[in-house]
Amino acid sequence: MRILGIDPGLRNTGWGVIEQAGSRLSHIANGVIRIDPNLSLAARLGGIHREISDLANAYWPTCAGVEETLVNANPRSALKLGQARGAAMAALHSAGLAVHEYSPRTIKLAVVGTGGADKTQVAFMVSRLLPTAGKLASDASDALACAICTAHHVTTRTRGAA
Repeated sequence: MRILGIDPGLRNTGWGVIEQAGSRLSHIANGVIRIDPNLSLAARLGGIHREISDLANAYWPTCAGVEETLVNANPRSALKLGQARGAAMAALHSAGLAVHEYSPRTIKLAVVGTGGADKTQVAFMVSRLLPTAGKLASDASDALACAICTAHHVTTRTRGAA
């Protein structure tokens, strides 16, 4: 199974692709989609949609995982982040992928073993689980963590259904 993980953001959207064969996870690719903050909101959302669509066409994932938006103190920022997430999810759905959503706490729990882990701990565990990934940007590391979480949860759901 090939999984595309997405860490949505209006300026930087992290992405990571892994492959799962049994209990083995392999790094395929990762990166960060950087959107010019000077563009209109519609143009930025369109850019996120286009880039995610291109990734789905390039890597042919089986499914995708997307990090849920945390509600923060600034409602306007949360709304914009939610729109970026929506653009990413729409692109994944349009590519015919099953899209799984996980809270940051669930992702941290799956990768580190505790839902209260910080970004440094998550990045460390991603590099341990996917040693061929090399040095990772923070957003790409978070996206790979989301892909790892998806691998654990989709496998669990599949086994439970059997």
